[in-house]
Amino acid sequence: MAIVYLSLGSNQGDRIGYIQQATALLNLTDNISIIRTSAFYETEPWNMTTSTWFVNAVIEIKTSLSPEALLDECHRIERQLGRTPKETAGYADRTIDIDILFYGKEIVNEEHLIIPHKYLHLRAFTLVPLLELIPDFEHPVLHKTVSELHNDLENPEMVFLYGTRVDV
Repeated sequence: MAIVYLSLGSNQGDRIGYIQQATALLNLTDNISIIRTSAFYETEPWNMTTSTWFVNAVIEIKTSLSPEALLDECHRIERQLGRTPKETAGYADRTIDIDILFYGKEIVNEEHLIIPHKYLHLRAFTLVPLLELIPDFEHPVLHKTVSELHNDLENPEMVFLYGTRVDV
């Protein structure tokens, strides 16, 4: 069983509700167990032109699914919650986005799947929730802890939204 960290984000509709639903659906999936979750954070869109802010959280799971099978399951849940395929290049508003941040210490570099997530070290919306869960975890490629990566951010500010965690 692998310990995996997933980033969940939403900037359409009931943003908190979509994250809660995605977490519940992941927990109902065979071979996935939720261990714990971060608090929810409201964050400015990263590398997007939209004005709608995101709600983001990170969840820690235990799974026997392979990285590829887990990615398929994440995509299935995104579709189930109304995420539509992108029509243009770049980022777009979405009901839910589920990204694999870390899959244990594994390194995956495939065309459709890169683990650790290729941008996690640049994004406060992934690093701040990870600080709650695994501040001393070392990125297997960059060889820096989550705390060190956060300290390296140019703009580490985030707006705390709720102090509660997802109930599953």
